[in-house]
Amino acid sequence: MSDNAQRESAAQESAEVDTDKSSKEEEHEASVPSAPAAVEDREEAESSTAVSAEQGGVIMAAPEERSGSVPKTAKSARKAHLTLSRVEPWSVMKFSFVISLVCFIILFVAVAVTYTILSTLGVFDAVTDLIASLTDGGEGDDLSLDPENWFSPARVLGYTGLIGALNIILITALSTVGAMLYNLAADLVGGIDVTLSESE
Repeated sequence: MSDNAQRESAAQESAEVDTDKSSKEEEHEASVPSAPAAVEDREEAESSTAVSAEQGGVIMAAPEERSGSVPKTAKSARKAHLTLSRVEPWSVMKFSFVISLVCFIILFVAVAVTYTILSTLGVFDAVTDLIASLTDGGEGDDLSLDPENWFSPARVLGYTGLIGALNIILITALSTVGAMLYNLAADLVGGIDVTLSESE
């Protein structure tokens, strides 16, 4: 009797284990959808988005979304507000000296070229003859004037060099003094405000 009871209990336990395994397998299969069903659902979703709706005789198609199109935002120009609080006098002096020296060279070359052209055309000879005819009294009372010496190349270019040298000294000195005065004024009332904007 005891042997039969043990066999029956063992058979019942094995049957319960088999039923538990089968139920777990069924639950796992139910939780994981089959591949064909998933493919069919995806195809149905794509076909539903592509189908056009017909309303009042007008066919309206669903808009296609482009993955590569990204809306571009308008780039606003950046601005920076700066204040010129100090100017270095030494740098201003060097800069003004170079600028005035370049202006002197340009002036000297321009005067030399202009003098050469006028002298070739005979303008200075005509002016000299005119002055000589006006100062000639006809009775021996000649005035002590020498028009030819006035328009000599040495005198014209010499005066041009002298004026250019004076301009270099004056421009350099005035620029340096102006930089110092600006620094004093900036310490009292603040410098010049400058707004810089980024170009597109």
